[in-house]
Amino acid sequence: MTDAGPDTFEADDDRFTDWLRERAEPDWSAAVEGRFVRELGAGTIADDVFRRYLEQDYAFVETLTGTFGHALGEAPSMGAKGRLADFLCTITDEENDYFRRSFEAIGGDPDAAPDATTRAFVDLLERAARQGGYAETLAVLVPAEWMYETWATGVEPPRPEQFYLDEWIELHANPAFVDFVAWLRTELDREGAAVSPRRRRRLDRLFRRTVELERTFFEAPYDD
Repeated sequence: MTDAGPDTFEADDDRFTDWLRERAEPDWSAAVEGRFVRELGAGTIADDVFRRYLEQDYAFVETLTGTFGHALGEAPSMGAKGRLADFLCTITDEENDYFRRSFEAIGGDPDAAPDATTRAFVDLLERAARQGGYAETLAVLVPAEWMYETWATGVEPPRPEQFYLDEWIELHANPAFVDFVAWLRTELDREGAAVSPRRRRRLDRLFRRTVELERTFFEAPYDD
């Protein structure tokens, strides 16, 4: 993991989240522009590769849901709690239905055991929620969701014919999700600007570790 941006965030800089993303290079670009994303967008990704990926994503999503639930509990206002609650409904309803139908189509196992990368990701989310507050939880949720919004909105038409590819892109490129990611970033921008330099460094480490694991998460399905 390489630091690509300035070591300290200054209050008059544009955005805290932009500073974090810059420091997450080269892992950020490698993930959102990598082989997995290119093949997914083109509809050429092998079913076995996407199946392995989707199984691990599903193994991860329960912890992700719990982390959003923790953020909801820590959120500083009823408005923020409402935004997070709405997104939790999307994960547990619309997205869960997508997983069910996709597993049926490509022979996926919803009970697949988590691999090493997924276990590391789960540990990171749980530690951020357990050992930190709202800001630390956002520091892992923002890059996880922002990276998906980045690559999905960058997919050029035409979309893949396979519904499990097309709908996975749409879940992360639709206006509601794009707006939610923008809101998440604003929340972390505010929190990051307000905390101490020492805590800001902790947020930076969490953000960069999340990006690093996302890159590995996209690469791992090709290893089997």
